[in-house]
Amino acid sequence: MDTRFLGMADLVDVPSVAVVVDVMRAFTVAAWAFAQGAEKIVLAGSLDEALALKASHPEWVALKDGPRAPGFEMVNSPGLLRSVDLGGRTVVQKTTAGTVGALAVKEASLVLCAGFVVAEATARLLRTRGSDSVTFVVTGEDGRADEDLACAQYIAGRATDAGTDAAEFLRRAAQSRAAAELIEGVRQGVHPDDVALCLELDRFPFAMVATSEGPLMVLRPHAMPSPAGAGRPDLP
Repeated sequence: MDTRFLGMADLVDVPSVAVVVDVMRAFTVAAWAFAQGAEKIVLAGSLDEALALKASHPEWVALKDGPRAPGFEMVNSPGLLRSVDLGGRTVVQKTTAGTVGALAVKEASLVLCAGFVVAEATARLLRTRGSDSVTFVVTGEDGRADEDLACAQYIAGRATDAGTDAAEFLRRAAQSRAAAELIEGVRQGVHPDDVALCLELDRFPFAMVATSEGPLMVLRPHAMPSPAGAGRPDLP
């Protein structure tokens, strides 16, 4: 499998298969939203678009980075989201990096959104599809976020070698700038457990596939059967 690891600014062509990685915290949050019962996640390109979607669909739940704000019920924190019942709901998500990255590759034939919590399921889906070429979009810090690059490299390794060990990749993510900022309170809208939850390997047994549905880019879970002892088969 031919792999590329690019920041959003480096995307000069439409990839065939794209894996958009945002560990801290967009796609960890997305995975938790599905685990809490969300039916789908609409990826918004701007705060104004998110608010407009919410205004058109008052029953939807809007989520953003940073502190709480009018029109948004939730913030981009897995620690805060894990106690919310989202059964059957649609979530509108707008984040600084993750949602932007997914929208940047919306023309790809397959778009996966990933973090460590869905790493194995994502790798298994890539193996199942037999993808010859995969572009990993490193969303954080203009493509330099080590937690996203480490996760991307780990998924790429697992897609070709099931023996790839996660320890070093998780260590890099734990020592990343993003992890430090979350722990030190530099970022707002944070729960004390956020970093640990973002580094919980294979917490969920599904990949997350983004597709265009009319004018919207919509993320949905894609169940992958878990090998014995891996993941959490009790969750959707």
